[in-house]
Amino acid sequence: MPELYLIPIAFFTSCLAGVIGMGGGVLLIAMMPGLIPPAAIIPLHALTQLASNGSRAVFGRSHIDWGLVLPILVGAIAGALVGGGVYINLNLQWLPAIIGVFILVITWVPLPQPRGGGRAALMVLGFYQTGIGMLAGATGPLGGAVLARHNTQRDWLVVNTAVYMSINHVLKVLAFVALGFSFAPWLLLIAGMIVASVVGSWMGTHLRRHVPQVNFERWFKILVTVLALRMIGLPLVQQV
Repeated sequence: MPELYLIPIAFFTSCLAGVIGMGGGVLLIAMMPGLIPPAAIIPLHALTQLASNGSRAVFGRSHIDWGLVLPILVGAIAGALVGGGVYINLNLQWLPAIIGVFILVITWVPLPQPRGGGRAALMVLGFYQTGIGMLAGATGPLGGAVLARHNTQRDWLVVNTAVYMSINHVLKVLAFVALGFSFAPWLLLIAGMIVASVVGSWMGTHLRRHVPQVNFERWFKILVTVLALRMIGLPLVQQV
């Protein structure tokens, strides 16, 4: 079954995110089209990334800033409601292409960030992370600039990015259940990906202390660009 390739992919991407604090979710969702049906991509991605981010937050719990949680949660609830309303009207055949275009945008286009670093900016962050995440899946890189206004130390950023993305993915999973998506046919794959994600988070957390805090941005951008172009091309090929 080709979808089982996603288990080692989930391990690798979770480990990567544990080391550098971002990129794992983008890489994972960029590899999912073609292995599972379009309708299952974002729900399964959300559940797997909940395991990846949640475990990374637990492994680094001494760095959690609990003052961030409530304003992000409030914004994220509103985002899930709005994003879910848009999702049910999408043509899912074109969903991989939509995700691919979105990945290219967040990779190469400087995006506006909420002003300031207070509660209002965190609420806006929660809203668009979850709202856009209902449509495009991987939105982790969008929030880095907001959190960096609070603290630029890598362990703090990695762990608190995991916290706000965990909030994001919990609400997305609940929204997809409310919209009628059934996770039951995918339980074997989900279990394998969750275990792989948790083990990847554990390994990435331990590797992080041995990896220099260098800029991985250029090679990461090249890799996700190639994968995004593949996603955009998949629906076009299927039309031929």
